[in-house]
Amino acid sequence: MATKRDFYEVLGISKSAGDAEIKRAYRKLALEWHPDRNKAANANEKFKEINEAYAVLSNKDKRAAYDQFGHSAFQPGGNPFSQSRGAGSGFAGQGPFTYSYSSGGGNPFGNDFIDPFEIFEQFFGGGFSAKGGPASGWGGRRRAHPAYEITIDFLEAVRGVTKEVMVPRGGAGEGSVRKTIKIPAGVDTGSRIRFDDFDIVIEVKPNRLFQREGDDVIVTHEIPFVRAVIGGIEEVETIDKPVKIRIPAGTQPGTLIRLGGHGVPHVRGNGRGDAYVKIQLKIPTHITREQKELLEKLDKTMEH
Repeated sequence: MATKRDFYEVLGISKSAGDAEIKRAYRKLALEWHPDRNKAANANEKFKEINEAYAVLSNKDKRAAYDQFGHSAFQPGGNPFSQSRGAGSGFAGQGPFTYSYSSGGGNPFGNDFIDPFEIFEQFFGGGFSAKGGPASGWGGRRRAHPAYEITIDFLEAVRGVTKEVMVPRGGAGEGSVRKTIKIPAGVDTGSRIRFDDFDIVIEVKPNRLFQREGDDVIVTHEIPFVRAVIGGIEEVETIDKPVKIRIPAGTQPGTLIRLGGHGVPHVRGNGRGDAYVKIQLKIPTHITREQKELLEKLDKTMEH
């Protein structure tokens, strides 16, 4: 019998990977190896392996058991964790995208079984939908509006964007149809937008410069020590364009300077949030001898 590969190795992630990284890795591999897309001879086995790894590592309790006991955690009698799942309830090669699952045959994942199409219909470009068409889910239950997830950049979310996406049509493997969707300005992670007979759920990538809090935006800006002491003019970035602001004399690190109306547009209604410039001090790591002497003189004068 072939030795099972390490689940972290299967998904190509480290053992310290967080939930978001696990999810990203799974999406990429699931799309690549889905048997309806990948016609390689080993695609089906790879797909099962990927889903088995994800089913464990995406579940906090199962991941903890796997980290402690390895694959034996899910073998009958392997450890106390596996006993609650019932005799003979091992994975048996079934991942959350298996086509053979039925309610009468037992659930290989316990109560947190992952509906294959509920997950896969979130991935654009896959050409897959719920079994029986978009109006019904796995097992025939109604789903009036299937939801698809799309990831966009921070500034796309702030400013609005038009995207070309591929949405599944019909049953699994029946292909997909190209749709043009307009995402309004101001959406954020978790925003849900209805288009025709489907919904879009937004996920926004973080931005290295801007931090969002509701419809307000915080941007960190470094200023020289001298500017903080005597004040002056600084040019700072906003989500629209650079603007010049006045730094008051004696500004302390962490000070927030408000720029009214420079935040995120309200997704419903008019108006915008505000921008806040968070001041930090830029401390030089190298100074000349002359600069050092001047600072020493300043230090002495300020002591009195």
